[in-house]
Amino acid sequence: MLNIQHLTKAYGGKKAVDDLSLHIRPGEIYGFIGHNGAGKTTTLKSCCGILQFDEGDILVDGVSIRQDPLACKRRLAYIPDNPDLYEYMTGIQYLDFVADVFGVTAADRAGRIRRYGDAFGLTEDLAQPVSAYSHGMKQKLAILSALVHAPRLLLMDEPFVGLDPRASHQLKVLMRQFCDEGGAIFFSTHVLEVAEKLCDKVAIIRAGRLVRAGTMEQVKGDDSLEEVFLELEGEKEG
Repeated sequence: MLNIQHLTKAYGGKKAVDDLSLHIRPGEIYGFIGHNGAGKTTTLKSCCGILQFDEGDILVDGVSIRQDPLACKRRLAYIPDNPDLYEYMTGIQYLDFVADVFGVTAADRAGRIRRYGDAFGLTEDLAQPVSAYSHGMKQKLAILSALVHAPRLLLMDEPFVGLDPRASHQLKVLMRQFCDEGGAIFFSTHVLEVAEKLCDKVAIIRAGRLVRAGTMEQVKGDDSLEEVFLELEGEKEG
């Protein structure tokens, strides 16, 4: 579903991502772990077409984002760590706007908005302006807007930040359902306990380079994911 091939992205003379290759298959929840500045957000923005990159290629469902970015964007949805929403709109106006962009029918959008709005407890607030939303409510709206066109790939940058415990639980349930239905998820997180319980596979990036990747069992062995991550960070400091 998502095939990252030798991705390299530099800012000035510094490589933010250095020869990164990963393959996320349908049905997989793939976690992306690393400290601040490791290259996670740069990778995610490159995968969804926001950033151009210097070397390599990224395939979304077999389509190169270099060669046909619009076709790739129709297949995916991206949720940034701090969503920028049109605050002068109401919640429902914003969702209708996104649905219009992707050509979603009235019947399909209504069903999806009701399903996900009810799941996240946001349905009753959709008539309110986005400017009146809390950070957590904006995060929920961003999740709804990502799902309204039924993407095959979800890219998420720290999706649990700002969510209350109920919404966090609901997002975990939704992520599993999404992949069980044939989708794929690639997301970054600092909440290692969540990644350990939720992810099928995980990749650890450090200073732009992949240092370990595989199934959760392959990456952590008999240790916890937190212990493995701290050990790898300790190797850097040493």
